[in-house]
Amino acid sequence: MADDKRVYLFDSTLRDGAQTQGVDFSVNDKLAIAQALDRLGVDYVEGGWPGANPTDDAFFGAPPAFKRAKLVAFGMTRRPGRSSANDPGLNALLNAKTGAVCMVGKSWDFHVDVALGISRTENIDMIAESVAHAKERCGEVMFDAEHFFDGFKANPQYALDCALAAYKAGARWIVLCDTNGGTLPHEVERIVGEVTAKIPGTQLGIHCHNDTENAVANSLAAVRAGVRQIQGTLNGLGERCGNANLISLAASLALKTDFKIGLTEHDLKQLTHVSRLLDERLNRAPNRSAAYVGESAFAHKGGLHVSAVEKDPRTYEHIEPTLVGNRRHIVVSDQSGRANILARFREIGLDIEADDGKVAALVETVKLREYDGYAYDGAEASFELLARRALGSVPGYFRLARFRVMDERRWNVRGELITESEATVTLDLKGEQLMTVATGNGPVNALDTALRKALLPHYPELADMRLVDFKVRILTPQAGTEAITRVMIESADSAGERWSTVGVSPNIIDASYEALNDAITWKLLKSGAKSAE
Repeated sequence: MADDKRVYLFDSTLRDGAQTQGVDFSVNDKLAIAQALDRLGVDYVEGGWPGANPTDDAFFGAPPAFKRAKLVAFGMTRRPGRSSANDPGLNALLNAKTGAVCMVGKSWDFHVDVALGISRTENIDMIAESVAHAKERCGEVMFDAEHFFDGFKANPQYALDCALAAYKAGARWIVLCDTNGGTLPHEVERIVGEVTAKIPGTQLGIHCHNDTENAVANSLAAVRAGVRQIQGTLNGLGERCGNANLISLAASLALKTDFKIGLTEHDLKQLTHVSRLLDERLNRAPNRSAAYVGESAFAHKGGLHVSAVEKDPRTYEHIEPTLVGNRRHIVVSDQSGRANILARFREIGLDIEADDGKVAALVETVKLREYDGYAYDGAEASFELLARRALGSVPGYFRLARFRVMDERRWNVRGELITESEATVTLDLKGEQLMTVATGNGPVNALDTALRKALLPHYPELADMRLVDFKVRILTPQAGTEAITRVMIESADSAGERWSTVGVSPNIIDASYEALNDAITWKLLKSGAKSAE
């Protein structure tokens, strides 16, 4: 007897998530993400569509070995006019030899009439015959009832007949899909309730898209109404506006309801890591505002808020951040008070008394600098260095004597118009003055390269540091090209650590150097590098 409270998590990142604009998984990406999902403890990992492209063929040709999850191959029901045994697409799906297969079929009469151009009876036959054929060759068969909710609203009986055809043919899961993402939670709950009168909820799944920003809410509404499998993607990846975010769903089900999922307490603490692992593979910055796992999910900026959180975090936090592998973050800004500064000190390991005059002085310094354009709520590493310098505790790793950056736009020998950047840097380092020259893809890259060229022989800790994001904001737009600019740099290293720094100047290269200098200094400080002095 199935546990009525057990909800199974089905991840579609590698298949439906791969349809995201700008996302192009390599085979290695798919292997790494699949293994991370298995370690996390999801029940099903949909690896892709065998026969659809060379990447998916290579993935299924040498699939990862799972310890916890079941690998799923995706495909579609047989095509019109073919038998299940002689349909190449269906056979490619079944030849993948996975523990389970998921096939999609139409359940909206409008699609059957217009997209397929066949009789509605033939469509039901295609579903039933395909599921029955797959059942003979594969241990577990799932049927994705495409456009089910639109179909049910247009013709309830026909949509239900499509789902029943898969159920009677032996499908383990019949997944109700809100493919266009236009259904609202109250509609999902009502429709699923009607379906469970014909098909047990322990055999129903839900697959929601996020076109009305309701994919997570719709999925939870479906669970309330009886479904026991949820399909989603990491970070809500997916075509158009994305799919239901499986990270948020797992956390909400485990921490907010009495439903059971396959993730243990230890597994839940990996949610933040897995979320950011995906972003790292995609070479994009994580969403700071992401529920549960974002950098801002447990960030506190206003002084009154911070003071209350210091007394009891429940005043402004709905869960303990560590439950999902995240952390509390006290933001320092021009809205900061003493409580923010002291809390931030504790985060970075600075031991200072609350009544120390340096605290009040630092609060005023932050406010004055933010008035000048600095923004420490997004540049935590720069704030840490500012605080440590105020207390006299930042080693002198190097000192800039001067730098020069030149850009040259010219025609090369092949008659191509090119722009080259060259930077010259002079540093005082360990009792000597070093000068290095480097070229780069733009002036900031040239400056960064020249700095590294001088510093790496003395500080090998910098070898794995890289710049991952660079933002420029004009602070005085009325000044035109003479405007003051703020540069924000995000850096990362091979350990997965990320840190942000800021620089402000009327000269964009000078602002960039200030942010680069902080980024390098913070890395050296955290690496325990010895001072050059």
